[in-house]
Amino acid sequence: MSVPTTGSLDRRRFLSFSGAALGAAALSGCATSVNNSSSSGGGKKTFTVMTVADEWDKKTKQTIEQLLDVKLSVITYDIAKLNAMLASKNPPDVVRGFGATQTPYFAARGLMTDLDPYFAKSSVLKASDLDPVNDVWRYDGKKQGAGPRYGMAKDYSQDSMLWYRTDMFEAAKLDLPSDTEPLSYDALLDLGKQLVKRRLGKVKVYGLNATGMGVFAQLTGMTASAGGSLFSDDLAKVDFSSPEALKALGWYLEYAKADIGPNVVNPNPDGWDGPTYQANRMAISCNGYWFGGLIGGDAKLAQVSRFAPAPQLGGHRVSSCFGATGFWIPKDAKNKDTAWKLFEWYFGGKPAQDRAASGWGIPSLTSLRSRMPQGTAFQKQAFEVQQRETQYFSVLPFTPYAQVDALDAVISKVLPDAVKSGTSVGKVADELNTRMNDQLANGKELVG
Repeated sequence: MSVPTTGSLDRRRFLSFSGAALGAAALSGCATSVNNSSSSGGGKKTFTVMTVADEWDKKTKQTIEQLLDVKLSVITYDIAKLNAMLASKNPPDVVRGFGATQTPYFAARGLMTDLDPYFAKSSVLKASDLDPVNDVWRYDGKKQGAGPRYGMAKDYSQDSMLWYRTDMFEAAKLDLPSDTEPLSYDALLDLGKQLVKRRLGKVKVYGLNATGMGVFAQLTGMTASAGGSLFSDDLAKVDFSSPEALKALGWYLEYAKADIGPNVVNPNPDGWDGPTYQANRMAISCNGYWFGGLIGGDAKLAQVSRFAPAPQLGGHRVSSCFGATGFWIPKDAKNKDTAWKLFEWYFGGKPAQDRAASGWGIPSLTSLRSRMPQGTAFQKQAFEVQQRETQYFSVLPFTPYAQVDALDAVISKVLPDAVKSGTSVGKVADELNTRMNDQLANGKELVG
């Protein structure tokens, strides 16, 4: 499968399709039914995959149909439609999702298939070959990172890492970030303030985008690096009032007030960093290894771009993944064995080998790491930085009681007014706690 070197990136496109959490109506079976028949008019069974619109081109779809002996039906990811199909017990055969933030939510509701028996029998996908990032697809009923495997990442990145423009640093007479030692968040903020360029009071060149995968996810990582956790031990509450979380929240409020990069008050009109970075309008982009696939497609851009470790808010070095995008099989799916064949081909066959060589993500299988590109100076530098960073990965357990989209929606509602009015960080923390914990309480009641 060919991998694009320009244009929209699938992870960012996926974010645009994500919506609100499963509602009570959907879980009670009140959602409308969506037809997902098991056979087509031509005699072959229909095999349904819910994913982003451009997951596969026409030729790849034909390959899948031949490989699986099916009529492939691709449904563009839509949370409302997925809710309806899950509620009616007529789900897609395979669903694309974010392991890092969605596994606890769907697994706690009994909506995902335990894949351990499939891994145990497979000669292609073995648990011993899985990169540790795949642990985000595990849930033991109480905590993420242990228990059955409910999905698998197709590739991943440690999403707080930094890409930066050497030409912009040199023009500002600033030292380049280290390849080995992480910046502090305070130092990063200072760099962003020095690199931003304005014209007539408006930002012409962003100095920094600090939240490539969303504000809530970034705050969880920042809090962890300060030695704390946004979630309580039972994952049923958030606490933005802890010293570590207050430090993270205060940093973000200062970043937003400085208006040096996309934020809750002034979001990026481009929608994501790719077009902005390509157009020479962003000096530092907080995105993981995958972003190098975009940069590497432009030789001139690659020549002035470098990769750096994830910044840290405290002394507990953490470099987590907030996506681990991959597939899962609904518990009520009708073609589970066929779905597993797709897993073996897409995650362990030639498509996985091609993705590994493309630079658009770290392979999900450790046996494919040797295929990561190192042919150019740009690729080699990024590879070496990434290899050193791997040791700092850890699973940051996510709550089963709400989806990240709903928590980010609270942030989007509360923070803009707080930034404009200069509300104290303590009062902002209190409001976030109240609103989010109401949502989490409702979610816990639904799960039981």
